[in-house]
Amino acid sequence: MEALIPVINKLQDVFNTVGATVLQLPQIIVLGTQSSGKSSVIESLVGRSFLPRGTGIVTRRPLILQLVYTPKDDREHRSAENGTLDLEEWGMFLHTKNKIYKDFDDIRAEIEAETDRMAGANKGICPEPINLKIYSTFVVNLTLIDLPGITKVPVGDQPEDIESQIRELVLKYICSPNSIILAVVTANTDMATSESLKLSKDVDPDGRRTLAVVTKLDLMDAGTDAIDILCGRVIPVKLGIIGVVNRSQQDIMNNKSIQEALKDEATFLQRKYPTLANRNGTPYLAKTLNRLLMQHIRDCLPELKNRVNTMVAQYQTLLNSYGGDVEDKSQTLLQIITKFANSYCATIEGTARNIETTELCGGARICYIFHETFGKTLDSINPLADLSKVDILTAIRNATGPRPALFVPEVSFELLVKRQIRKLEDPSLRCVELVHEEMQSIIQHCGTEVQQEMLRFSKLHERIVDVVTQLLRRRLPPTNSMVENLVAIELAYINTKHPDFHKDAAFVSSLLKDADVDHLKHNKRLTSASSTIITNDTIVKSVNNQDEMNSVSDQTKEQQGQQNHWLLSNLLLQGRTESTSSADGSPIRMRENSNSPNPSMNPVIELQKASPQQKPVNLLPAVPIQTSRKLSDREQRDCDIIERLIRSYFYIVRKSIQDSVPKAVMHFLVNYVKDNLQSELVTHLYKSDQAEALLIESEHIAVRRKETADMLKALTQAGHIISEIRETHMW
Repeated sequence: MEALIPVINKLQDVFNTVGATVLQLPQIIVLGTQSSGKSSVIESLVGRSFLPRGTGIVTRRPLILQLVYTPKDDREHRSAENGTLDLEEWGMFLHTKNKIYKDFDDIRAEIEAETDRMAGANKGICPEPINLKIYSTFVVNLTLIDLPGITKVPVGDQPEDIESQIRELVLKYICSPNSIILAVVTANTDMATSESLKLSKDVDPDGRRTLAVVTKLDLMDAGTDAIDILCGRVIPVKLGIIGVVNRSQQDIMNNKSIQEALKDEATFLQRKYPTLANRNGTPYLAKTLNRLLMQHIRDCLPELKNRVNTMVAQYQTLLNSYGGDVEDKSQTLLQIITKFANSYCATIEGTARNIETTELCGGARICYIFHETFGKTLDSINPLADLSKVDILTAIRNATGPRPALFVPEVSFELLVKRQIRKLEDPSLRCVELVHEEMQSIIQHCGTEVQQEMLRFSKLHERIVDVVTQLLRRRLPPTNSMVENLVAIELAYINTKHPDFHKDAAFVSSLLKDADVDHLKHNKRLTSASSTIITNDTIVKSVNNQDEMNSVSDQTKEQQGQQNHWLLSNLLLQGRTESTSSADGSPIRMRENSNSPNPSMNPVIELQKASPQQKPVNLLPAVPIQTSRKLSDREQRDCDIIERLIRSYFYIVRKSIQDSVPKAVMHFLVNYVKDNLQSELVTHLYKSDQAEALLIESEHIAVRRKETADMLKALTQAGHIISEIRETHMW
């Protein structure tokens, strides 16, 4: 058991050399408010007066104090070189290396100087610790940390948040589960108001690692005593409550020795608390702390071993990632180029070793762009977007020119459907842009192995990024051009014989034929009704006109059979009537009959003349640019048919574009870069005159390698120190 505390001291020395706090070593933290007597307790344990004393805040930096018991025959710590063979006690600071301090006044002066150097000379604090080791034949093996006293009001040049700064500093040390908290409270104040016990309870609610020390027992008011406090009746503490008597400020000014103070303390306890004298006092406190620390170390040592072994493996891996010295620069350059190219291609293909689990990247993101982003964007485009029925009717009329059209002209359908197909070009080019951006970002997601090399050689990384960026930029214009050509190809030829489109066109033709038959039946009923009203001569002429109408209707049906499948309108009514619109939107029925000798005998014209609402012929309205009136039945039917055909052909083209654009992007951009990346890098970078400049190591990587190597050395040494302890020594 006695070997455990020196082991922890050795570990503390090892890690102090590298300035690391990666391991939470077992140690005793002295915690208390300002002027509560913390420094006096520590001096009593050492048996020497060596700490700065005075009023106000004196301890302004953490002091890590290691007490090492060194008997006269100890050859491990005593040597002739240092002149410590015959010394009973001496001190050594970490920051002064191997300098021996034989006078404890010099130790106090060095602590004050080092404190002023880091924290200033006017009450400022600093979290950087001072490491002091005291070798003596009068001490027990202990590791103590003296912290600045808890204060409330800033003094001197202390900042306004001095209370929170000290609190954070204290919590940093006492939160470690491997630390024992030595909470110092004064006997002449109420323990319920103790700030040190409150902080201890916050971090150690079970009290398993808290020991209370009650100071200034001799300063209690007359007629009062501390029996209830020392027996734990006021505030119970699991590890115990120990009372001590410190030297007063007057005793210090009179140079009263620690040994005299210890004698006076024993006398006071025997006189005032005879039943509790053997369980209180500074000597009992030292033995208790030694016992608690050894038990605590014994409990922490197995976990400490595992922690050291794990960290050795971690730092060894980290050191390997930084690499060693480069011997053959050309070979190393080629290896890095090859490794980067393989890692880049593997990220695209999805065969990389380290697969991202937090976000899509590489080939998976390209696939997402093709089938989710690009596909859904195309699906969201309305085939009839920005195309109203009035626009369709206007296009039909503009395509006929000055001649009234018997059928809806084919050119109007082509113009309208091309206008809609052009809407597919912008999403297609945006798809190319997204894939290009993703391939640019893949450079930063090429695997941890390559990233370490890139961090190590920053200039090489910059050149690789530049070469890949230039390659991607060169491939962008041909890819965009190909995608634009895919849309232009669809615009170049409207294939109305497409199998998918032919079905809709045939369906529209059948609808037109049914509409013609219904129209003819309606006209027959109209003719028979009018024949009962007029004279016999007119009836004969009407019958002749009916025969002529029937013959013309037969000719019309023959013409429809000879037309293309997509002729989109029937003949004019009976080949002789045409529906137009007057200025007010009412239909005007006009009849042409070149075979009739007397046009005035036409009953339809007679009915129109009899209408009182007919406007004079000479009042012609202005020609409208666009018609905003209600469409007639025929116009409505023509617009519906055009819309159906546009929608059908647009879906065909959209399906083709949705399939062709990803293929073009893969061929012209993705696959080309994959196939030519390594040769491109070798061409631009693998040159003997550039290898020296490209493989200059980054300064921060060199610093990190040194820090990692030092830490690995310290951890390895710590592992050896721990392994020297046999299991039998722990019990």
